[in-house]
Amino acid sequence: MDIAKPELKSKRRLVRIFYLAAGLVIVALVTLGLSRLKAAAPTVDKTMVWTDTVKRGPMLRKVRGLGTLVPETIRVIPAATDGRVEQRLLLPGTAVNAKTVILELSNSELQQSALDAGFQLKGAEAEYNNLKAQLDNQLMEQRSKAAGVRSEFHQAQLQQEAYDPLYKEGIIGELIWKTSQVKAEELAKQNEIAEKQVETFAQSIEAQLAVQQAKVNGQRALYELKQHQLDQLHVRPGIDGVMQELDVEVGQQVAPGTILARVAQPAHLKAELKIAETQAKDIAIGQKALIDTHNGTVLGHVTRIDPSVQNGTVTVDASIDATLPPGSRPDLSVEGTIEIERLADVLSTGRPVHGDTDSTVSLFKLMGDGSEAVRVQVKLGRTSVNSVEILQGLSAGDQIILSDMSAWDNFDRVRLR
Repeated sequence: MDIAKPELKSKRRLVRIFYLAAGLVIVALVTLGLSRLKAAAPTVDKTMVWTDTVKRGPMLRKVRGLGTLVPETIRVIPAATDGRVEQRLLLPGTAVNAKTVILELSNSELQQSALDAGFQLKGAEAEYNNLKAQLDNQLMEQRSKAAGVRSEFHQAQLQQEAYDPLYKEGIIGELIWKTSQVKAEELAKQNEIAEKQVETFAQSIEAQLAVQQAKVNGQRALYELKQHQLDQLHVRPGIDGVMQELDVEVGQQVAPGTILARVAQPAHLKAELKIAETQAKDIAIGQKALIDTHNGTVLGHVTRIDPSVQNGTVTVDASIDATLPPGSRPDLSVEGTIEIERLADVLSTGRPVHGDTDSTVSLFKLMGDGSEAVRVQVKLGRTSVNSVEILQGLSAGDQIILSDMSAWDNFDRVRLR
């Protein structure tokens, strides 16, 4: 028969409690220890990142933009008068010279007004000739009268000269002698007046003819204007080049100022570049530019900077300083690089993915043998297309990761393999 031993059961219960408490303490300590451990550094494939070395020396600042080749000279040809398109003689892309007729317009009212102007000019010229003939006849009459007076005056002079010795010798009386003297004096005055009348009338002829000549000149100018407008119905480009656009169709009625065509000179092209507004602030007229046509490069220089910003970019024109590569034509896509300045002695490295001018960024710097990289704060200065100035945080010889490392923003250290 078994005998119950209460003290044995109590001892076993205490042992179980002790083991349970010890287990809880151990679990708590392990949990606390694990919570204090740092997360393991992630591993990054070294072949998948782009690295560069910080160096000290000269740095060339550049900006880059995409654009197109455009003609430096584009002539827009507007309609000079009302008209109807009768013929399109050429198509876009055709080479033309300054006098090539590209369109034929018609305007019956203009043709009629040109005829009227021609008749009015002829009428004004006829009036001028008629007036001139009349005035010439009147002048001849004046001169004829003056010649008659002059003749009488000379006869009176001769008579007086003949009477003078006769009067002194007493052959003729004093009355006859004085009468001849008075007659000569009166005819002298009449002769002087007749000469002045001829001179005054001749001067008035010039004035009267000048008035009529002004009318003739006015009619001639109107006639020439109408003829010029008629000639402009034969539309010409006015420059040598290639016709880019022909914006009207046969039968279309056009008003003065309507754009008919555009002609460009393809031999004189420039690059029209679109530069990001954040990079355009340091661009200046005259700076060197390198234009890549994707079929060769050519040097140029900045000639114009658009004062406005459109869609986040500034338009910059670069004139071409050398012969363009074969195949260069208007609207060809190009890439332009503009030299801003040359820095003599600075710390610089390749431009990281997220690296704006005068900003502070965090980059991974390679440590030791390059198997590990740690995060450092770097202050950037001036930037270029592929490089950036280092102001603080790195030294010459440091290697950094330039690739996008945003996937590891929560880590301050990574392993490279």
